[in-house]
Amino acid sequence: MKRSFLVRLLLVGSVLVLSACAGYSGSNLKPGVATLSEVVATMGEPAMRWKGGDGREQLAYPRGPEGTQTFMAWIAPDGRLERIEGVLDMAHFARIEPGKSDQAAVLRLLGPSQPQWTAYFKARDELVWEWRFCDSWNALAFFDVLFDATTGIVRSSYQRSDLRGPGGVAPGCTH
Repeated sequence: MKRSFLVRLLLVGSVLVLSACAGYSGSNLKPGVATLSEVVATMGEPAMRWKGGDGREQLAYPRGPEGTQTFMAWIAPDGRLERIEGVLDMAHFARIEPGKSDQAAVLRLLGPSQPQWTAYFKARDELVWEWRFCDSWNALAFFDVLFDATTGIVRSSYQRSDLRGPGGVAPGCTH
C-alpha cells in the first residue's frame, strides 16, 4: 500500500514539474490562438517589450541568472501570439556584428543580460554584457558582448565555458 502511494506521489510531482517547465518557456501556448494576456498570464511580465510601427510587439523573458535561456515572444497586431523563440544560441550570437551592432540591437536580439554580470572597464572605456547559456556541446557557457562604452557599438563578442562547477569542470546543461 505504501509503495503504491509513493509511486502516485512521484507521478503527480513529475507532472507538476513538467507543467511548470511548459509555462516557463511558453511551450504550451499555441501560435495564432494564444492572446497577449494569456502569454503574460503563463510566462509572467516580460523584462522588456518593444512595439513595432506595424503594431507587432516583442516581449523578452530572460530566465537567468542561473537559467540558460531567454525567450522572445512575438505578438501580432491582432494581439495573438505569432511565435516564441529561445534566443541564447549560436545562430543568434552570430547575428551580432562588431563595428555595426549597437546596444539596442543586442537587447532586441538577446534580451537583457544579468545585471550582476555587467562590468565597466574604465581603462578601455569598455562595457561588457554577459549571458549564461547551453553551448553546442550541451555544457554551461557564457556569451560576452564587449561595447565601446562611449558609442555603444559592439567591439567584439566571445564564448567561454562556465567553470564554476565542482573541480573546475563545467556541469552539463539541463533545460
